[in-house]
Amino acid sequence: MVELCLQEPEVSVRRSLLAVGLTFSLASLAFSLGSWSAQRGMAQQLADNDARLVALQHEVARGILKTRESQASPSGTDGQRQPEVVTASGSGQSALVDEIKRQLQSEMGLMPVRLLRERRESFVELNAIDNFGKTSYGTAGYLGNGYFITVKHGVIALDEPSEGRESRRIVSVKIRYRGRDLTARVVDSGDATVEVHSGDWAIIKVQNTLDLPALHIDTTYGYDFAEPIFRLGNDYSKGIILGTGYVGQRTANGLVTCLTDGHPGVSGGGVLNQQGDLVGIPIGRMQGDYRFSFILPVRDEMFRKVPGLLDASSDTDSADLTRSALRAAIRRT
Repeated sequence: MVELCLQEPEVSVRRSLLAVGLTFSLASLAFSLGSWSAQRGMAQQLADNDARLVALQHEVARGILKTRESQASPSGTDGQRQPEVVTASGSGQSALVDEIKRQLQSEMGLMPVRLLRERRESFVELNAIDNFGKTSYGTAGYLGNGYFITVKHGVIALDEPSEGRESRRIVSVKIRYRGRDLTARVVDSGDATVEVHSGDWAIIKVQNTLDLPALHIDTTYGYDFAEPIFRLGNDYSKGIILGTGYVGQRTANGLVTCLTDGHPGVSGGGVLNQQGDLVGIPIGRMQGDYRFSFILPVRDEMFRKVPGLLDASSDTDSADLTRSALRAAIRRT
């Protein structure tokens, strides 16, 4: 009887070990199946991406073939010598390839590095000194013929005067040009009485001759949600720095919100679209959050005292319409 009682616990232990082993085996099998399923899903995703790339290549090839067929003309077989070199300037094929590149950049939210480097040269550091001897810094964008656009609060004091104290005034405005400080004067400004306001803009001018590329202005930019934008500004007075972000939404006071760096010093800089056109200026940020910025879209009234600027922009807008027509043609092919 005693021997039978001793055998029963041994059988119970063996059953327990068997159950644990079976459970572990099932868990290992489930893990293996999960890993296999994940690898298979990843392989399928890579295959789908490859298929989409091949389809895009075929679409581009079809577009080029259609362009060539439309430009083909009958030619005799009398042995007359034909030109060995054909110019590529203005050809439909070249325009199509360029437009395909622009389409890919647009879909990926990119701007050519060459263009970004060129636009960087159009912005300068701005410094202002008030009647108390305090210096503030910002950014200004070059418009040509010595004119710059910047923020009003960077060149005109908007502070409320303190009781019993002299009101603050900006007594000196200078831009930094190739290691030199050039004096600038305010020639026009908006109606802002506080910062981060739709009238927080100003036009300044220097008398010196400057070798800087002028910005192209686009006052018709739509600021569609999630549109990629590029910000150039004098971050922390350490030189012109590039920041990128995406359009948020319009505010009740005519500004646009976006997620792009709003560090001290970028006010008055440039907000560019993917074509490199100036479409706005950064004017402020959310208190305590350097990533939540406010953009002031450019509009015609800002340039009313800059001779010839709006006329030049209108001429370039015609070229933009031609590019838009090409985009529409590619979508149809």
